[in-house]
Amino acid sequence: MKLFPEDLLYSREHVWVRVDGNLATIGITDYAQEKIGEAVDIELPDGEAYLERDEPFGTIETAAKGVIDLISPVSGEVLNVNEDLLEDIGIVNSDPHETGWMIVVDMAYPDELDDLMDLGEYNEYLSQEGDVD
Repeated sequence: MKLFPEDLLYSREHVWVRVDGNLATIGITDYAQEKIGEAVDIELPDGEAYLERDEPFGTIETAAKGVIDLISPVSGEVLNVNEDLLEDIGIVNSDPHETGWMIVVDMAYPDELDDLMDLGEYNEYLSQEGDVD
């Protein structure tokens, strides 16, 4: 079984959220990066863009799967974008839960977090998908 950080919340679209007050740092899970394969390009929103929950906040292009939408787990304004990813997309594959973060959002509706899964729920979700090693 894969080990995921316990301090994160997870979406059914395999996006993680690290919460710090009203700020949500967002990225894709190790499971997601493994499923999509080697990332070759990424498009992220500009700072100050407003995101709607369940809408794409960007795209990631992979050698195997083509272009995939990144689905936002929360609504709010983008405060910060990980510029390092724009220069070295490989970080998404090598360290998706730490240096591979994608954006920081000032959440408009923190109660949207209630719809996300904790680690135990996410692992159970993956096992129901039949995709856990």
